[in-house]
Amino acid sequence: MNNVLYQKLVAKKQEGKKLFAVLIDPDKVDTPLLDKITNLATRAGVDYLLLGGSLVISSHLDECILQIKKNCSIPVILFPGSISQISKEADALLYLSLISGRNPELLIGQHVISAPAVKKSGVEIISTGYMVIDGGAPTTVSYISNALPIPADKNEIAICTAMAGEMLGMKVIYMDAGSGAKTSISESMISSVAQSIEVPLIVGGGINDPEKAYLNCKAGADMIVVGNAIEKDPDLIKEISAAVHSVPVLV
Repeated sequence: MNNVLYQKLVAKKQEGKKLFAVLIDPDKVDTPLLDKITNLATRAGVDYLLLGGSLVISSHLDECILQIKKNCSIPVILFPGSISQISKEADALLYLSLISGRNPELLIGQHVISAPAVKKSGVEIISTGYMVIDGGAPTTVSYISNALPIPADKNEIAICTAMAGEMLGMKVIYMDAGSGAKTSISESMISSVAQSIEVPLIVGGGINDPEKAYLNCKAGADMIVVGNAIEKDPDLIKEISAAVHSVPVLV
């Protein structure tokens, strides 16, 4: 099975180089805004473009990806909120299993239903242990998932959950405070989890300025994902990208 993007992600982790991904919700962008974001992302050296959302009620996922690819060569990775968010036009798919919740549908149920279509799509599959962390406000992902987030001050729960995901074979762990989070995940929790696993660690939710992105990377995040803040101010792409890529490589 194709795992080119995953191998590159692992290689960057081994080199100690941090990555920045911009999250794009197809429901919240029109063609002019999408063109602006991709142009800014190209100039800023963004590593990945994640595409998806908790709902995605529009039907132009394929068109959105093709428009991105028309403008730039940044890899497009699907970040699906449901089994309907699959496209053969993408470069890879974060195949999310909600390991922080107890909803069997999001742990394995929807995967069973989507497996034939996912395999047929031919996109690279990156099995992802998805952990929702309390960001201080109800979020779409917590509502849709019908699952309680991990409390923001319970590092030990996050550590054990991430370790379990890794031992179950997840290729990456994704800690997310969710879209619209009031607070980002604490550096303490990020550091604790990063030290407890060997697979790449992705962190998102509530990151709305370059300093937060920088500190989260220093704490141990291998990739930072920002969506909401960039929807409000696309020009943040340059500043956050510069901050992430300026984190010193530890020898």
